[in-house]
Amino acid sequence: MIEKSDDRPPVALEQRGVGADQRMFSPSAARNAAPILAILQRVLPSSGSVLEIGCGTGEHAVSFAAAMPQLTWRPSDPDPDARASASSWISFADLSNVSAPLDIDVCASTWCVEQDAPFDVMISLNMVHIAPWSASLGLFAGAGRLLRAGALLILYGPFTRDGAHNAPSNAAFDVSLKARNQSWGLRDIADLERLGEVSGLVLRETIEMPANNRMLVFAKRDNA
Repeated sequence: MIEKSDDRPPVALEQRGVGADQRMFSPSAARNAAPILAILQRVLPSSGSVLEIGCGTGEHAVSFAAAMPQLTWRPSDPDPDARASASSWISFADLSNVSAPLDIDVCASTWCVEQDAPFDVMISLNMVHIAPWSASLGLFAGAGRLLRAGALLILYGPFTRDGAHNAPSNAAFDVSLKARNQSWGLRDIADLERLGEVSGLVLRETIEMPANNRMLVFAKRDNA
């Protein structure tokens, strides 16, 4: 399972008296949806297809798809509980531009969406630090394989820059992640840039976000 970054786990609505509803609520998703959306509305194309990797509860997918109806949103997550939550959020939102969540393992050589490629945007929020480094390798390889020329790969979360944390809280978070799983941890922007180079992606913009997070906007080279 690829977990979302937060100090509390997502809460299932059925635990709060809503019967068979499978939606889960992530406090971090509720907090960061608006600032993330503001950046997406600035950098995303006016229309096209978006593939989300590691959609978690699905709250972001329905929030962003509702705000940008000209984009077709395709969420995915390898965890069945996350996909069940996302499916429930999509059902309740009743949106025509967001599809049922897919089971995509970024470490696999194929992702079951090759027939729908190329995509205009690939987005992954709060994923690469709570997953092994092989997930970052797979994510960039998939972006190089499935994005059209000029398309965007967008990452969001806490990152280091040249080995340095931008806040003591992020340094402590990094330690706690590695204590839980030695293969997890905050990724360095320079290391991700090197992965991008191999897959034909160039870091176009680094955006400082609330709560010491960053958004990285990569673009696929026209000649890649």
